[in-house]
Amino acid sequence: MLRIENIDMTRCRREYEEAIYEDLAWLGIAWEQPVRRQSEHFDDYRAALTRLERDDLIYPSFESRAEIGALVAAREGHGGWPRDPDGAPLYPGSAAALSAAERTRRINAGEPYALRLKMTAAIARCGTLSWIETGMTSAGEPEIVAAEPAAWGDVVLARKETPGSYHLSVVVDDALQGVTHVVRGQDLFRATGVQRLLQALLGLPAPIYHHHRLVLDGDGRKLSKSNRATGLRSLRQSGASAADIRHMVGLG
Repeated sequence: MLRIENIDMTRCRREYEEAIYEDLAWLGIAWEQPVRRQSEHFDDYRAALTRLERDDLIYPSFESRAEIGALVAAREGHGGWPRDPDGAPLYPGSAAALSAAERTRRINAGEPYALRLKMTAAIARCGTLSWIETGMTSAGEPEIVAAEPAAWGDVVLARKETPGSYHLSVVVDDALQGVTHVVRGQDLFRATGVQRLLQALLGLPAPIYHHHRLVLDGDGRKLSKSNRATGLRSLRQSGASAADIRHMVGLG
């Protein structure tokens, strides 16, 4: 199954999507049709946000990234500030304390905002959560892993211009598409805690998860555009075959 996760319309372009189709076909990989494109299903994510709003589990924050950075810097000067598993600082603002009237006024005035999950309230509602993991286990057997969503603080679930974050849209899509097994890289292992919490809040089923090792560069870093890692298209142009790529990632 192939899903095009293009919910961020400011960065996603149709030519990138076409390149994915071409590269996968070149590798000999086929997929079910039709392909689910997140940009065609914004109503599904808005419906999930409406349910969370009805349960008083989300709130808008209005600080810019620069303002959040300044708040974090001020707090770190007084003994440090906690960070999430990816190294980003937890939300340091006080938007959750704004009155409903003030939130409405600022939204109606057109101010940019992010919709954040009330993490403490959400955890109190759902209690202890876990998931079944078949990847990062000692003997390759399924194990129960405790979810730790609190490590991420009041995560962003949507923005004014984007009706859903990765966390929100992926759990909605998985449920609507009947996904039973999620196979992905170890870099998303800790994020599963947030997704399990959202599944519980929205009454969605929990898939089985398998987090596999990453393909790393010579310095031990995961491949990424920000590190100018060599992409599949460049490998193709340099003469690599589909069999070469499969061997490179350990598929034999």
